[in-house]
Amino acid sequence: MCVIIRLGDNMKKGLKDILGLSFVFLIIDQIVKIVLNNRMILNQTVIVIKNFFSITLVHNTGAAFSLFSGNRYLFIFIAILIILGLIFYIKGLEYLDELDVFIYSMLFAGIFGNLVDRVVYGYVIDYLSFNFGNFLFPVFNFADICIVVAVFLYIARTIKGDLWK
Repeated sequence: MCVIIRLGDNMKKGLKDILGLSFVFLIIDQIVKIVLNNRMILNQTVIVIKNFFSITLVHNTGAAFSLFSGNRYLFIFIAILIILGLIFYIKGLEYLDELDVFIYSMLFAGIFGNLVDRVVYGYVIDYLSFNFGNFLFPVFNFADICIVVAVFLYIARTIKGDLWK
């Protein structure tokens, strides 16, 4: 059973649901980052599963994969533009269902989580480190997971149409 929120008159409820769930994801993201940033030394690694997964505290001044490092204000500006664009996009929708709320909540939380880091610290706190054989995947965080999952679900839903409805 799927709950559909018709926007129009209910726009405030739809955005309120999205922002409420976003806040939950954002709090999780920020608590983990604060705890790790206060308990670990920069570049310290704690092995969780040998040769596969570790917690490594990294300060990332760039975008994904540390691209364009040192452009703090540009990334802040871009994040704010994306957030505003998403708000206008959502306001233009006729309805939202539960999956829409989940997707947009994760997207907002991920963008806000990394935005808070850039504003407060000047860098993004990353800590999840995976390696597959000799390949060491770039270190990332919960906010990044939120963004990737949201984009994946959005694309999957777009390709599959009304699969989840």
